[in-house]
Amino acid sequence: MVTLDIQHFAEGRTKARAYFCYLFSKNIPNRLPSITRKMIMPCLLKIKADLENCEGVYLLDEKGVQVSPTFTQKGQIDDDAGKIRADRAYYYKAAREERCTITDPYPSLITGDLTVTASAPIFNEHGELKYVACLDISLEEAIKIAHPTTMDHIFSEFFKFAYGAFALALIAVTVLLFFKGIQSFFVYEITPDKFKIKDMFEATILLTLSLAIFDLSKTLIEEEILGRHKEHNVSGPHKTMVRFLGSIIIALSIEALMLVFKFAIIDPDKLIYAMYIVAGVAMLLISLAVYIKFTKLKIDE
Repeated sequence: MVTLDIQHFAEGRTKARAYFCYLFSKNIPNRLPSITRKMIMPCLLKIKADLENCEGVYLLDEKGVQVSPTFTQKGQIDDDAGKIRADRAYYYKAAREERCTITDPYPSLITGDLTVTASAPIFNEHGELKYVACLDISLEEAIKIAHPTTMDHIFSEFFKFAYGAFALALIAVTVLLFFKGIQSFFVYEITPDKFKIKDMFEATILLTLSLAIFDLSKTLIEEEILGRHKEHNVSGPHKTMVRFLGSIIIALSIEALMLVFKFAIIDPDKLIYAMYIVAGVAMLLISLAVYIKFTKLKIDE
């Protein structure tokens, strides 16, 4: 059940984060002159009162030191004030990303059950970090907040089925390409005694394309059907694109190399066509590098 709960939380994490970000932005003053702890704590306690099942709220300073008690449903824990939380994800992620964040589930020190912490950085009028507001809520309650609607569930199942059908079709193409590549060894008699560069390149291209399509179908099954790595690797769709294009670039590079050898031997005047393919591969490499650069920046923001 714990594994299933974590998976459900991962699926609705974006909704949960959006909900808590809305609560923080609506209730807590930010980017104001002379902002103080006394201005923030009543607002934080109001959020706690609005959330019936909130486990606790507390405030950290710009260095990650807790500057308030932990206010729980049963009272307040004064001993928590002064403790250093700089190594906790809810502090350093909010401080580094400069936006509201929500942590992965972890065992709560208050209840012992799995909990998540939503945190929001608070700045002064100059944009300098002054505080980080934190809110603990149980994993069960976080799942309820992010629980998908009936339509979300229906479309999710439909897309899983569609991705599964495409993945199976791609695997069938992979098998055909693989056996066609293996068949080349027997049709062209690719052996150490009868070795031809052209035949070897053609077999390599077929096997490389087979590997590229298999890798794509494998990623589709893992990420879209089984739901793995969706949150731990946010760039999953980007990874799929990079893997597939990388394999295509390799296949085109092999094809260009094969044409260079072929035209150099039988028709040097046609070498220019091979160079067109080489130029195309170079442009793909540059475009892929730019794509990786900007998607990485977008994820890190």
